[in-house]
Amino acid sequence: MKWYPQHSILFVSIVTYFPMRPGRGFKAGCFLLLAVTMTNAFAENPSTLRSPDEWLLFYPSVYPEGEWSADWLGAEDTWFESIDGTRLHGWWFSHTAPRGVLLYLHGNGGNLSHRGWLMAQLRDQLQLSIFIPDYRGYGRSEGTPTVSGALADARAARRVAAEMAGVEESEVVLQGRSLGGAIAVQLAAELAPPLLVLESTFDSLRNVARAHYGFLAFAVPAGKLDSSATIGEYHGPLLQSHGDADRIIPIESGRALYEAAPGQKSFFLVPGGGHNQPQPAEWYQKLKDAISQAGRGVESPYSLK
Repeated sequence: MKWYPQHSILFVSIVTYFPMRPGRGFKAGCFLLLAVTMTNAFAENPSTLRSPDEWLLFYPSVYPEGEWSADWLGAEDTWFESIDGTRLHGWWFSHTAPRGVLLYLHGNGGNLSHRGWLMAQLRDQLQLSIFIPDYRGYGRSEGTPTVSGALADARAARRVAAEMAGVEESEVVLQGRSLGGAIAVQLAAELAPPLLVLESTFDSLRNVARAHYGFLAFAVPAGKLDSSATIGEYHGPLLQSHGDADRIIPIESGRALYEAAPGQKSFFLVPGGGHNQPQPAEWYQKLKDAISQAGRGVESPYSLK
């Protein structure tokens, strides 16, 4: 078994954070052994090696796990490549008379098939064509999940959505939930969409890690998925929602991100809403109104109306 520098850092951190009381030392030892084992598994191929924080960030479900009967949803399998050539998979939900096109970026668990019913609902209620991709390592997409990889995959997905809709990338509405919200913020800062929609997302990855892991949050680089810093570069309209009973991403984190946004914005509070709880009907009406508002003055074959 090889020993790498990050093992020494992790060992010191665990010993410091977990006093060696009965039971605690054993758990810390098991955690360290697991970290060494995971690192060794990918040591021979650095391109697949994730940083320690990313081992706790991504929880993908790989095909065939999920609900893959796309036909009854009216979804079309779409294959495309990320910037580095990684082969990716997505579902395209085409509307017969669309008002616009939306890219949906899902959270860190499961895969796109677990959101198929929601995409069909959004397509029909909002009268939009929708593209939902799986990040690398999720569903039928190849590769290993990393933050840099997921960002590259989302950029490629926006390009594909625009090509299929016949519009410019700047005309694609961005909607992201949880981790997908942080990715959507990054894309919006790089090229502003007509509307940015965020659900149950955070101000920074390190702050969320601190809420769950305390001192060990130091393992997350300070600038990594720092949405509160990045969103300042986006000056377009923002619609954001968060439940006040969210135990995964505290509502304080969501509000901090909202306060950092400089443009026109609206916050939708879900009383009693948890992290994975379905949105209430009022949210979809709010979303429909926001899309209509954002689409005024846009000229294209898929112009938001």
